[in-house]
Amino acid sequence: MSVSTVAMPTPERLAAIGGILFDKDGTLLDFNESWEPVNRAVALMAAGGDPVLAADLLRLCGMDPATGMIAPDSLFAAANTREIAEAMIAAGARFELEILVARIDAEFAGAADQSVPVAALAPLFASLSARGLKLGIASSDNERSIRAIAARFGLDPYLDFVAGYDSGHGVKPEAGMVLAFCDATGLEPHQVAVVGDNNHDMHMGRNAGAGLTIAVLSGTGLRETLAAHSDLILDDVTGLPVLFG
Repeated sequence: MSVSTVAMPTPERLAAIGGILFDKDGTLLDFNESWEPVNRAVALMAAGGDPVLAADLLRLCGMDPATGMIAPDSLFAAANTREIAEAMIAAGARFELEILVARIDAEFAGAADQSVPVAALAPLFASLSARGLKLGIASSDNERSIRAIAARFGLDPYLDFVAGYDSGHGVKPEAGMVLAFCDATGLEPHQVAVVGDNNHDMHMGRNAGAGLTIAVLSGTGLRETLAAHSDLILDDVTGLPVLFG
């Protein structure tokens, strides 16, 4: 496990953690492998089939049309569906907002079957659950997509909480999803570790007073973009059982 940190949390601080709230994309799922074709399809749909506008929409949302790479903290990396739809409409997509939101959400939910995990997720969640940790997923994706991923990868037996941007707990980087996780599990914010691949996740954790903000390098965030807002940086989520062993 590769860990970088300014000051390693004390054993007492680590021992106080009773739950882990995960981001989904880039944290549990390989971002580029899972989302590059979906993002291209969404941009082309929003552009009404116009490849020039579709390329413009990809760039607007932080994706290089040629390489497929996603910029850290860009719309595709961190925003929710409504934010993406609003930006696309402002840039020329000829849809009413609610229609485009529904179309994008449908594309995202349909992508679950093609999603690629960063690791074997069910054994990871089983290991963390066996340590007595409460587990949840909080994503800027819609809740339907998250639940499809949880079912596909066998996470349901270990999950205490699921929230998407449309679950009624607010959106990242607001504190609401973390506080709702606390309500669902009986934990206090200082007992929660928030794990994610971009600064929306880190800011959400800090806004809620989470005990730890843990960044992973398996998604769109870079070490230099995450360092200022995280307590720890791991290569990926497979380092968590050692951390909380």
